[in-house]
Amino acid sequence: MKLPTFHLNGSSAAALRDEYRAAYAALGAALTALAATHPHGSDYYPQDDDAFRAALAEHRTRVAPLTNVHTEIGALYAHCQEGVET
Repeated sequence: MKLPTFHLNGSSAAALRDEYRAAYAALGAALTALAATHPHGSDYYPQDDDAFRAALAEHRTRVAPLTNVHTEIGALYAHCQEGVET
């Protein structure tokens, strides 16, 4: 992952940190909301034996990319925080 370089002609570390912090928090809220949609077996058993497993796999497929973005934004936030502290 390419990390920003802080210099006089670019964005300040503090400005970028604040933007990444807001994005990180929003992604965290989205992950929390998405976790609430976790499939429950009782909603699928009338279908067939594999319906719940399929729904669970689909849910995990939806969650994984958002988790990856959340992790990357967290790393960018940490990098910017280090820039503010130096």
